[in-house]
Amino acid sequence: MEDKIRVLLSEEEVNERICQIAEQISRDYEGKSLHLICILKGGVFFTCELAKRLTVPVSLDFMSVSSYGDDTKSSGVVRIVKDLDEPLADRDVLIVEDIIDSGRTLSYLIEVLKQRGPKSIRLCTLLDKPERRVKKQVTVDYTCFTIPDEFVVGYGLDYAQKYRNLPYIGVVEL
Repeated sequence: MEDKIRVLLSEEEVNERICQIAEQISRDYEGKSLHLICILKGGVFFTCELAKRLTVPVSLDFMSVSSYGDDTKSSGVVRIVKDLDEPLADRDVLIVEDIIDSGRTLSYLIEVLKQRGPKSIRLCTLLDKPERRVKKQVTVDYTCFTIPDEFVVGYGLDYAQKYRNLPYIGVVEL
């Protein structure tokens, strides 16, 4: 049986907001190079769209961390599945995430990356669920959308590896 998906944010809304965030990031990093760290798998769609719109020099690396498995709620246990290929020393780093809810994954990840000597670390997310935040110290520097506590898919976000390829953000009606 196919899941019912309700559109929360249309493709047009998502694209427009990514353009706005890219303009802001480009202004903030004017005259600098920016090293994007895409958090796989979900962040790849957003990272690519964001990177295309940035006007500052960009380098890119990928990292995969897991705290979900096939469930709709974080397990709370964070593990690095794929680490970075390049060093971070003296670089301006922007972590790019698809969604931030509890903040556990990002809290852990930021501490790990700080130990690698970057010049700066900032955080950019497509979606933020602040009401689910457990780790209050996680500061999101660039947020495209703040959303309610619903399980969302599309634009890289999945439910048991399905629906990543939807061009909009939808809510799975279980």
